[in-house]
Amino acid sequence: MAIAVLVVLSALPAVAQAAAFGSRTLANGASGEDVRVLQDLLTKAGYATTVDGEFGQGTKRSVKAWERGTDRPPNGRVAPDEARALRAQAAPAQEPVEEDVIRDKKKAEKAANPGATGGAGYVRTTKATLNPDGTAVAPANAPQEVKDIIAAGNRIHDKPYRYGGGHGKWKDTGYDCSGTVSFALHGADLLDSPLDSGSFMSWESQGPGQWVTIYANAGHMYMLVAGLRFDTSAAKESGSRWSEEMRDPAGYTVRHPPGL
Repeated sequence: MAIAVLVVLSALPAVAQAAAFGSRTLANGASGEDVRVLQDLLTKAGYATTVDGEFGQGTKRSVKAWERGTDRPPNGRVAPDEARALRAQAAPAQEPVEEDVIRDKKKAEKAANPGATGGAGYVRTTKATLNPDGTAVAPANAPQEVKDIIAAGNRIHDKPYRYGGGHGKWKDTGYDCSGTVSFALHGADLLDSPLDSGSFMSWESQGPGQWVTIYANAGHMYMLVAGLRFDTSAAKESGSRWSEEMRDPAGYTVRHPPGL
C-alpha cells in the first residue's frame, strides 16, 4: 500500500506543473513548464514553436500570429483567458478522413510545382500591386506584417547589390540577397538580426506561407510577398528588387513565418 501511495504522489508534481498553465500571464522572458505547455499548444494549433520552456522572440512571434488568427490584439502575451482559449483550440483533432488526405496531397503537389498555380506563397491571397517606379503596394486586406514588409522593401528596392551588405548594419549603402530579405522582415518585427541564406534554410516554419514564402539555399535566397517576388536578381532585370516574374524554385528550401 505504501508503494502505491508513493507512486501516486510522485506523479502529482508533473500534473500540478501542467495545470499551472493559465495561472499567470506569460510574456517575453518567462520560463518554466507552463511555457513548455504554451509552446506545445501553439504548435498543435498550427503555429510551429520550439518547445524549450523559454519564452523568447520565436515564441512571441507565434503568440502574435495566433492572436491575429483569432482576432485578438497581437500583444505577444498570453493572459489566463487566452490560455484557456488556446487549450480549447489545440485539443486533439479527429483522424483525417479520406477526402482530407486527398486534399492535403493536392496542396503538396501545388507547393512542389508553384508555376502551375501562379507561385506558392500567394495562391490564397490578394496580390500586391507593382508600381511603375518599382515600388509595391500591399493589398488593403493584407496583415499588418505584410504591409510592413512591403514598406521596408520599398525603402531598399533600388539599392545596389553589395556582398555582405545589410549584415553589419540595417541601414547600409547596398544589400546582398540575404541582407535584402532580412531588412524587409526586420521592418515587420519578424527578425531581430540579419541572417545569411544558409540560416534561412531552417528559419521558422516549413513549406509555403499564405502571404510570405522564403526560398533559400546555400548560395542564394529570395522571397514572395503577396504575390510579388522580392529578389536582388530582379533588380538586374528592371532596376527594382520587386518583380511580378517568378523563378524556378528547384533546389531551394521553402520556409515561411508562422501565421503568414
